[in-house]
Amino acid sequence: MQASKRAPTQLRSPLNAVLTAALTAGLAVALPLLLGGCAPSKARIEGAPAADLPLPPDIQVAFNQRANQRYRSPISGRWRQGDDLEALILTAIQGAQREILVAVQELSLPRVAEALVAAQRRGLRVAVVLENTYSTPWSSLNIHDQAALDPHQRQRVAQLAALRQGDAVAILHQGGVPLIDDTADGSRGSGLMHHKFMVVDRRVVVTGSANFSPSCIHGDLDDPSTRGNVNHLLRFDSPELANLFAGEFARLWGDGPGGLPDSRFGLAKDEGPGRRVQIGTTTVTVLFAPHRRRDANNGLLWLEQQLAGVQRRLDMALFVFSGQNLTDALAALHQRGVRMRLLADPGFASRSFSEVLDLLAISQPDHRCLLEAGNRPWRQALEGVGTPRLAGGDKLHHKIAVLDGRSVISGSFNWSPSAAFQNDETLLRIDSPLLAAHFEAEIDRLWRGAELGVTARLERKRLKQQRLCGSGRQRPEVRPVEPAAALHRRS
Repeated sequence: MQASKRAPTQLRSPLNAVLTAALTAGLAVALPLLLGGCAPSKARIEGAPAADLPLPPDIQVAFNQRANQRYRSPISGRWRQGDDLEALILTAIQGAQREILVAVQELSLPRVAEALVAAQRRGLRVAVVLENTYSTPWSSLNIHDQAALDPHQRQRVAQLAALRQGDAVAILHQGGVPLIDDTADGSRGSGLMHHKFMVVDRRVVVTGSANFSPSCIHGDLDDPSTRGNVNHLLRFDSPELANLFAGEFARLWGDGPGGLPDSRFGLAKDEGPGRRVQIGTTTVTVLFAPHRRRDANNGLLWLEQQLAGVQRRLDMALFVFSGQNLTDALAALHQRGVRMRLLADPGFASRSFSEVLDLLAISQPDHRCLLEAGNRPWRQALEGVGTPRLAGGDKLHHKIAVLDGRSVISGSFNWSPSAAFQNDETLLRIDSPLLAAHFEAEIDRLWRGAELGVTARLERKRLKQQRLCGSGRQRPEVRPVEPAAALHRRS
């Protein structure tokens, strides 16, 4: 639903007042100019939360579909509900004094690229790491190059061209911003370079579930009903946490473009255990992936350990959920009487390797009529499982959980074997009841109107597979890692 075009009646910050006044007057003022004068330590997010829902010191959070806030979309020009995640990114860039490090799967927002180029021209060190699938300027592809793309990539190029706002990667190249992708280690790209983080001045970290792309933040120009994949970003003002992320960036970067072949991606990074930092009274634990399957520090085991400590209530909103050990952990919580809610992306929930099926007491064969080895569907469906109602084309892209209303799990890490054992990923645990209240509110928003249990979409697919395969045949080999490219279309 499109938000009303009337100006907001309540102004929650000086930044909101400036933006509202400019937009109400019909002025086409670029956000980077408006945000440039904000001191980075004091900057507020456009659409910042109401005063009655406070945040812990030095931590901010933004949700691009938050119900009680709105901003004017730079894609459609219309008012829409949510926080402006791009404004959060631009604020951090504009406030930089020395250095900006960006590691993100996709960067296709031209204004972000222009802001990075402007920072480089101001004399700052700027460095960018991308996933190799998104590191070629789309505007450089001729008709033969485009014909070689898969259908999703062709659609993406067409959508970005339709924006008429510029090719972000080309802008970076033309502006002289050094950039590498995950082939810089001499490979064809190990898993996915799936990080979504930016480090500013070794003091500020911006991270979460959102790529720096139109479809992850604002929506698609070719479909005005879209509001962007459901995402969030966090901002931390913490030199200690920023140094951990800068260390991860250094492993990826090596000597950068043209240097020694010392970039490290995937398992070559040899990641260790989670590390804790204090931001005031808030404890933040960060774990970088991937790990080898036998490594006790791997992300799936780490998540299992976090879940084991839940005493009363667990709420989850997940794009991908395919870790069998995590389903087993939820079964143990269920037996202890822990109340649970799980919201899953509607497109993912019905896939044959989805653990959502296990929670719904369904066993579904894949397109080859094979059942997963070691799969353990529940005997009775968990009542608190649902899929949110989203605009057509949008995805639930969060990877979040709220533990006992006191701690939040966040990051780029989908709850899957490929995230744990192949991809470059971030996992966060933030121990803060104040922050947890914001994530609870987001899950409550998604829960309202969600379809619970076996949806009509899932039932149609189940019956189709049943007609084709009967009950299916047991897969003899080890549980597969799901194809990463298929999971992250438009993510």
